[in-house]
Amino acid sequence: MDSRGIGLRFRLLPALLTAAGLALLAGGLMSYTTAVEPAPSAVALASYEPLPTIGGPVVLPNGSGDVSPSFPPDRVATRIVIRRLGIDLPIMLQTDNYGLYPLCDVALYQPLLGQPGQGRATYIYAHARAGMFLPLLTRSEAGDDGKSMIGMTVQIYTSDNWLFLYTITDVRRHTLNLDDAVNTTTERLWLQTSEGTHGHVPKLQVVADFLSAEKTDPASAHPAAHPRICV
Repeated sequence: MDSRGIGLRFRLLPALLTAAGLALLAGGLMSYTTAVEPAPSAVALASYEPLPTIGGPVVLPNGSGDVSPSFPPDRVATRIVIRRLGIDLPIMLQTDNYGLYPLCDVALYQPLLGQPGQGRATYIYAHARAGMFLPLLTRSEAGDDGKSMIGMTVQIYTSDNWLFLYTITDVRRHTLNLDDAVNTTTERLWLQTSEGTHGHVPKLQVVADFLSAEKTDPASAHPAAHPRICV
């Protein structure tokens, strides 16, 4: 299968899930996100409207009145915050209407993996550019190979007004596949950004383990997104 056959992001994971060993080819997701390059031409898009608030509190069987983030089928990640790195981005799904190349000024979720609270891998990716995931790349290139990020808290907001907290536990440089994310059977967060220019396959992956979840206000969970087409 050549790279043209798996160029579309939505064709990537089915290809990975075949008996071919879950290997990512250069034309897949890992060839998309790019590191700092000359300023791209920006094409303004209409503001992206996040999904409306859905669902509601789930009362635990013990009658305590506490709420639990039981997984509703329409939940999606809507915002990522890593305060210690200055990262605060809306998260959206890139559809074919926006083209193949990942958008700028937003983070994107891989829809064929999980969402927060589903008990599997949530996979979020963005360009290693200013205002996006560049701080992840910068830290990973420091002398400690990004170990300074271990222990940092990652906040993921969702469309049904939950805030999930994760703690960074692993920084993986020069990765070539999504095997571990695909095979994850626990609540974990995976962040991906690039280590090179357009078409550079090895990627940086930052892995974070689930810490806690709590209800949050709709304004925090539904940021306005203003994606740009990067060409």
